[in-house]
Order: sequence, then structure tokens, then C-alpha cells
Amino acid sequence: MPLRTHFSSEITPNLDGKEVVIAGWVHFKRDLGGKKFLIVRDMYGFTQVVISKDRTPQFFDIFDSLTLESVVSVRGVVKRDPRAPGGAEIVPKEIKVLNKAKTPLPLDVSGKVPADFDTRLRERVLDLRRNESKAMFRIIHVALKAIRETLEREGFIEVFTPKIIAAATEGGANLFPVIYFGKEAFLAQSPQLYKELLAGAFERVFEIAPAWRAEESDTPYHLAEFISVDIEAAFMNYEDVMKILEEVVYNVIKRVKDECSYELKLLKHELPEITLPLRRVRYAEAIEILRSKGVGISMGEDLGTPELRVLAKEIKEPFYFIIDWPTATKPFYIKPKDDNPEFSESFDLNFKHLELASGGTRIHKKELLIKRLKEQGLNPASFGFFLKWFDYGMPPHAGWGMGLARLAIPLTGKQNVKELVLFPRDKKRLVP
Repeated sequence: MPLRTHFSSEITPNLDGKEVVIAGWVHFKRDLGGKKFLIVRDMYGFTQVVISKDRTPQFFDIFDSLTLESVVSVRGVVKRDPRAPGGAEIVPKEIKVLNKAKTPLPLDVSGKVPADFDTRLRERVLDLRRNESKAMFRIIHVALKAIRETLEREGFIEVFTPKIIAAATEGGANLFPVIYFGKEAFLAQSPQLYKELLAGAFERVFEIAPAWRAEESDTPYHLAEFISVDIEAAFMNYEDVMKILEEVVYNVIKRVKDECSYELKLLKHELPEITLPLRRVRYAEAIEILRSKGVGISMGEDLGTPELRVLAKEIKEPFYFIIDWPTATKPFYIKPKDDNPEFSESFDLNFKHLELASGGTRIHKKELLIKRLKEQGLNPASFGFFLKWFDYGMPPHAGWGMGLARLAIPLTGKQNVKELVLFPRDKKRLVP
């Protein structure tokens, strides 16, 4: 027999009397003596297989031997029954055990026996079979579709930049070194320098790809390996790309709301409200708000999570921009403001107290780039591969980068990015 002809979602009363083949995992067994119920799970839900003493006693032994999470294929006849999932069940003619699972399971996929977070990540493949986990990644899948469609409508093309690089993108020591044919190289912190160069060729580019940061941070919001959503656009400034970013987030929330009602209900999560344009709060204004609330902070200091929690309570809107950051706090490629070089054409997009994205207008003049590199203690010679092309007509440009797992926090209601990555990598985890 074929391994499968129908998914669980297709087993409906309309198929009453038809022969079908379903396949999946043994999710649950219920034994009532003369009648036994086998619940088989696939990617779309559950199918109930009914084994009874008067009609199908030959399957009693198979039923008894089956362990939870064993993989089976069942050929049988659909029978209308309003009490069954989808209003129909299957009376089996043949049951094939394709792979029998060991017992006991290290994690209960049904969720009836809760597991702590470390156990869930250690037994990740079983954890990903849980309905709640599948709901989260279905939402992320829909979000990615919305991101791509929005950017494509704006004329962006998708690109892929090198992930083994010769020099740090933003300076600093948060790099993972690798041996590249006997030379030292690094895993890319971001596609920043390459996407800028590509904006000088294709004008509007985006990339959704992994990046790596060897940060010591061990918080619910940090990963050593993460998926970054990046854009870069020629002949745009930071105000232009902020509009694109807020449009992306708006469309993501709308699409998830339209397509993921089942998943949101399963997660017991209500999406945050979003209205465009998002509020823009200048960095200097944020400092004044914080000082008015008794926070001791000086102009030029970064805003950490404690400060952003206070700020978010005052702003009240779930999504907002902080713009015009001090130039000294931003990477060398961010453009200082023409009328006040102490501050830059830069922004962060926040959800409450959490930074989701950052970006700005880039420097497109080679002399200013070299000056900014030196100011940040970086050697311009290490960036020769990048600076070279600014001699050949690099246009004004701007862009941003956004962490996909961080964006998934307001989409799912979860509070730890590790839960929103299939196989998270942090200080403690290199497997599975």
C-alpha cells in the first residue's frame, strides 16, 4: 500500500465509506477494553483510528505493542462520527509499523507532563513535535513570507553575502575565528559591508541569513547564531528606510493575524496593535524622559534594558523608534548629521523594552569613512576591500538589520529567543 494518500485535515465526513491511507506518529492511545482508540498525528493535526473487538480484533496485539511516537501507516475506511477529530474516524484494514519508538520518552510530546526549558532544548526534536512549538514556527514562516513580499514590492532583490570574512564588520572582539586554508578568518557578524557594496550595484537589496556574534551575554534575548533580516538601498536616507521597516512590521502583523488564527489561539496570544507611522523619539528626548523619572543617565550613554523598560512605560505604544543617536555610540559607517555631527542619522526600532532592529544612513564618502574608522580605533588598511569601491561612484545609501527571533517575540508572545530558534546556539549549547 502507499505510505499515505490523505492528511488528517482531509479525513472529513465527506469521505464516509472511502478507503484511505494515513501516516504519522502515535500521539495517544486509549483502551476501553472492547474498543481501542489510536490517535495518529501528522503535520496538519490528528486522525482517530478505531479498533473494536467485534470488527477488527486482529489489530489488538499491534495496538498493545505500539509505543507513543512510533511511526505508523494505516489503511482503512473512513467512518462518519461527530465525536472524532474532524467529524470522521478510520476503521483499519492494515496497520504498518514503520518505526517503533523507544520507551520511556525523554519528553512528553502531548504536553500532559510538563518539561523544564533546558530539558526541552536538550530533547529538541521531540519538543518541536509539540503543537505549541509547531505553531510558533508556522507563525515565523508566515512572517518571512510577508517580509519577502513587502520588500519585493518595494523593488528589492534577495542576495546572499559571504559568511566567512577577512575583517570584522563593526570592529570589536565579538567574532568567531575560523581557519580558512591556513589563514585566520571570521564568521560574519552581519552582511553590513557587503550589502552596502551591493547597493552600489543593484540599488535595493535584502538578505535573510545567519550571522554570528561571540557575545558573553546570557540573556533571554541573545544568541551566538541568529537569523538577520537586512536591507540596503541606494538613494535613500534613514527616514526612507524607517518607513520601509515600519511597513514590513505592519504587514507581518497583518499577515499573521489573517493566516494564523489557529496558531495564535493555540498559543493563547493576542497580537499587539500597530498603527503607522510609528512614533519617533529622539535619543536626547529619551534621555530627558528617563531623567524625569529619576533614572541617572548621562547624554551619550547607551540605553540598556532597565532604561528601556522605564522608557517603554512612558511611551506606552508597543512599537516605536529611537532616532538620532550620538555618533560615538554607533558603528563607523553610520553618517553623522550634517547640522550637528555629534549626533547621527540612526535609529533603533523597539518593541516595548526590546530592540528589534537598528539602522541608519551610511557614509558614502571615503574620506569621512577613514576618519570615522580611526576615531573608533580601527585600522583603515583592514577595510581596504570595502573602501576601495568608494573611489568608483558609491551613491548615498541607507539600511537596517533586524533579528528574526526578536521579531517573533511580539508575534508569538514568547519571552525567550531560544524558544523561537529551531536549534539555538548560545554559550551553553552546541548540540543538538
